[in-house]
Amino acid sequence: MAVTPLRSRFLLIASVALVLLAGLWAGLVRLGWGWPPLLASLPAAHGPLMVGGVLGTLIALERAVALGRRWPYLAPALTALGALATLIGIPGALGPLFITLGSLGLVAIFAVIVRWPPALFSATMGLGALAWFVGNGLWLAGRPIPNVVAWWVGFVVLTIAGERLELGRLLRPPRFAQVAFVAALALLLIGLLLSILALRLGMGLSGVALIALALWLGRYDIARRTVRQPGLTRFIALSLLSGYGWLGVGGLLWLIFAGATAGPLYDALVHTVFLGFVFALIFGHAPIILPALSGRQVAFWPTFYGHLALLHASLVLRVIGDLGGWVGVRQWGGLLNALALVVFLANTVRAIQSSRHASSDTLVR
Repeated sequence: MAVTPLRSRFLLIASVALVLLAGLWAGLVRLGWGWPPLLASLPAAHGPLMVGGVLGTLIALERAVALGRRWPYLAPALTALGALATLIGIPGALGPLFITLGSLGLVAIFAVIVRWPPALFSATMGLGALAWFVGNGLWLAGRPIPNVVAWWVGFVVLTIAGERLELGRLLRPPRFAQVAFVAALALLLIGLLLSILALRLGMGLSGVALIALALWLGRYDIARRTVRQPGLTRFIALSLLSGYGWLGVGGLLWLIFAGATAGPLYDALVHTVFLGFVFALIFGHAPIILPALSGRQVAFWPTFYGHLALLHASLVLRVIGDLGGWVGVRQWGGLLNALALVVFLANTVRAIQSSRHASSDTLVR
């Protein structure tokens, strides 16, 4: 029996979908598309909505389901409420406060997970939760978002790296590979800490760490083997490996353009990681994670390659526009980025419906 009703999970997943669509709209307004912002505060909320309301809520919900207790669901509930408060423009610090408290809840979840038994992969994910909490705390204290975004990047990168380390632990990477992984983590954490006092230096060191982690994952992740298998397994592997490529590109841009806090260069720094790396992995993991969260199976369709290819092609276009100073190219790349995520949502809903119909047909027979 589920620890918490599936209806509650559906409400959280629905809030994520709503916040995602609002965040995409806000991002396109920020890119210069002359559309109504719907709410005056919406464009400025793009980053917090996407990180806290979408990624943070999903990760916290996934960990709450895995832990199998009731109290961890408070974390995604708080981040969802904080995102909705931010979305509708409630004045004051209510939205940031709820998101920060939700991230603290995720830290508490990992404080439990890390203890049984202690392992490098769970400690890595725990450090990711801690990085998110620190970043949110700085944001709540009034630091500008560009000055705390490195901590949010640390959150998703450490979380994903820990998850991949957990899934690939049966491969038993050699001792020197484990040491290299820990060294890359240490460098990233040092970079994040330095970014509080010296943003340029901290981002530069973090960029080196992102490159190192991208190379490590590309070399030792189990996706290198599973990419040879057909169907969903190959799609997942290609999603992961392509995401690692974007993580490396993002790290290189962080190293070269460290300290950028606005404009096209900042756009490239942020979206190579959050779109190219994170959403490529979300695309790959969705057919596995969604059944665990919602209780609904997700059938694999070859059309999944469509939203993955559109994501990568449009991001290439966007980064070219960023680096070349071509506003129109950047805008169209961003619009196609948003379309890729909408197509992903549509394909996922279709896959769930297809699975339900297949189950119904099986019962009838």
